[in-house]
Amino acid sequence: MTTLLYSHPDCALHDPGAGHPECPDRLRAVLAAFETEEFARLERRQAPKIEIAEIERVHRRHYIEAVFAKMPVSGQRHLDPDTAISPASGEAALRAVGAVVAAVDAVIGGEADNAFCAVRPPGHHAEADRAMGFCLFNNVAIAARHGQAVCGLKRVAVVDFDVHHGNGTQAAFEGDAGLFYASSHQSPCFPGTGASTDRGRIGNMVNVQLAPGAGSAEFRKGYEERVFPALRDFSPELLLISAGFDAHASDPLAQVRLVTEDYGWVARNLLDIAAECCRGRVVATLEGGYDMVALAAAAAALARAFMDA
Repeated sequence: MTTLLYSHPDCALHDPGAGHPECPDRLRAVLAAFETEEFARLERRQAPKIEIAEIERVHRRHYIEAVFAKMPVSGQRHLDPDTAISPASGEAALRAVGAVVAAVDAVIGGEADNAFCAVRPPGHHAEADRAMGFCLFNNVAIAARHGQAVCGLKRVAVVDFDVHHGNGTQAAFEGDAGLFYASSHQSPCFPGTGASTDRGRIGNMVNVQLAPGAGSAEFRKGYEERVFPALRDFSPELLLISAGFDAHASDPLAQVRLVTEDYGWVARNLLDIAAECCRGRVVATLEGGYDMVALAAAAAALARAFMDA
């Protein structure tokens, strides 16, 4: 089993400012967890820069141009109340999208069985013409569209276990029967979307709401009863994972009470389904997770499952 690890130093240079939860130390914590002997088998690759044309598969050109035009010479500038950029944020964003797209190419091309992209800024809240929730460009949605347009895939799935609903990914997938999106997330919580009754216009969405205080039992039940059966029915040719680790009990931004082993459990089950449906072709990318110890441990649990699949 070959597992790729994509990252780039530029992703640590994106700096939303002092005290911001989506800080460079998040990426440093994840990468430090992979420096032990246990993870020596990870094949490490530098994330390439993406071409703007790839970003246009999901985002409108006027929005992309506006993001880069607003990059400050120094300090920070806010695109919305939660989403700030610094002078290096443009390069970081291009590397973050580039990592996930390159990982898709590598996995589809048979260079590896699966891949994890340790990158930032995250992406699943970014909409076609709007930055939101710490996200500039929707890394996973762009990679899914790349899989369709460049790799010729007919069915691409995204499973998102970040504690916040990926409104941007759902919006990008609306109306496309070749795309499937499943999310487990706290409700009520930011951004306020993702009701359990919301299946999308054509029924290609699964949303699992978790009440504040919900833990392993509720999380696992949601996956066993709703996400896993729907994913099997969709039978993707590629599975992408929005790997947010902020549903961990130690995370400060929400109140779901998962433990580290829940991330290993969900990763193993998703890998098993991928083995049945798409020859194990899975790419995960980092979304949220704001307690450094919990983030590192949960990312390690996921990577461990990937290497052992």
